[in-house]
Amino acid sequence: MRKIKELVIERSLLSSALITIVITIGIVLVLAIEAFHFFREVSIIDFLTDTQWTPLFVDKHYGILPLLSGTLLTSFIAISVALPIGLSISIYLSEYAPKSFRKTVKPLLELLAAVPTVVYGFFALIVVTPILQQIIPGLSGFNSLSAGFVMGIMIIPYISSISEDALHAVPNALREASFGMGATKLQTAFKVVVPAASSGIIVSIILAISRAIGETMIVAVAAGQQPRLTLDPTVPVETITAYIVQVSLGDVEHGSVEYRTIFAAGITLFVFTFLLNTLSYRIRKKYQERYE
Repeated sequence: MRKIKELVIERSLLSSALITIVITIGIVLVLAIEAFHFFREVSIIDFLTDTQWTPLFVDKHYGILPLLSGTLLTSFIAISVALPIGLSISIYLSEYAPKSFRKTVKPLLELLAAVPTVVYGFFALIVVTPILQQIIPGLSGFNSLSAGFVMGIMIIPYISSISEDALHAVPNALREASFGMGATKLQTAFKVVVPAASSGIIVSIILAISRAIGETMIVAVAAGQQPRLTLDPTVPVETITAYIVQVSLGDVEHGSVEYRTIFAAGITLFVFTFLLNTLSYRIRKKYQERYE
């Protein structure tokens, strides 16, 4: 009876793993097939080099660069906000805060990740943008700055929680050895504990960047839907995910070139995040070898 239960559990776990692999392969195949049909009608050179994205206009251009620049700009702003705040929180909770405070505050921080992103989007549009307009004259009502700022707030738990777990997992023997050498608590935290937990910290940062790149509702609500190739955070931009939402509303004829642009944009986002995750894996492996 015991062997039967173990066999059932083993088969169930194997089935779960296979289902995940099959779903992933299916998603990639759908993107690849539809993107292939798109690139049969649109030159991939124009797609990668054209600086205009106007597939829904009379004068049609299919350059992905404006959408890509909007995605990277909002993600850069988000990680610029989340990284220093998230790391500071994780270091404080791991190295300075009492255990009772850590047990209380950490779950509260993780609640930020449970807030619906559409709520963050309206918060950026209604609250953050008017405040920034008082500080920055001429700031557009839709802009990447407020969207990126609120995205940064949203991804703080990804950095603070995972980084804190990595810091907390560092053996106390390293801390005691550092104290024994005469180092202060601050020196121990930044020169011993943080380097020892660097692989986990890097994972948290990459996860946060991937979450920011894939965010949809905040940028759709607060950043505007004007694809433009710019690094100016005060003007409206459009990201890849926001464009996919725009076309998916149903106003574009199914099966047309304009409709297939969402698959071309989607596979571009997939390739970009895949390369990012591959880079993070190599960096993490390098740091693990360095500190093992």
